[in-house]
Amino acid sequence: MKVDEERRYVEYVAARLPWIRKVAFLLCQDWHRADDIAQAAITRLYLHWRRADGADSLDAYVRTMVVRVFLSERRSGWASRVDLRAEPQDRPGPADDDPAMRLAVRRALAEVPPRQRAALVLRYYCDLSVEDAAEALGCSTGTVKSQTARGLEALRRALDAHQVGIEG
Repeated sequence: MKVDEERRYVEYVAARLPWIRKVAFLLCQDWHRADDIAQAAITRLYLHWRRADGADSLDAYVRTMVVRVFLSERRSGWASRVDLRAEPQDRPGPADDDPAMRLAVRRALAEVPPRQRAALVLRYYCDLSVEDAAEALGCSTGTVKSQTARGLEALRRALDAHQVGIEG
């Protein structure tokens, strides 16, 4: 990699790493795994920097990498057999937020199946169109729509279960 290319790579990663970690966290619901996913994505980004730097939207390119790292990790046998997460480290948000609701949504989102969770994060957190989410996930627009609908239903069920647990 040339010096000016490496400088642009370092500048991009330094500026966007918090965002990359946040997207990874929303996908996997664990800060330690989010760091691993972010590290794998920025490593892949380094390897493919020339192509990524020429993309129409570098953020979209990286977001797709993060989603694909997350989904490929979920396909491995190790990820399905081993769960190293401790209880989530829940921290309240800003004072104007409802911390209890934020925690309930985070817990409920963790119960949504991974592909549905990825569709929800891309559509509602990253604010992608159906077409852009389909490109990031490597699937059809119809699949994104169905995964989003199923994900929302799973999220609603999980939120209802948490509300019963909170109130009951």
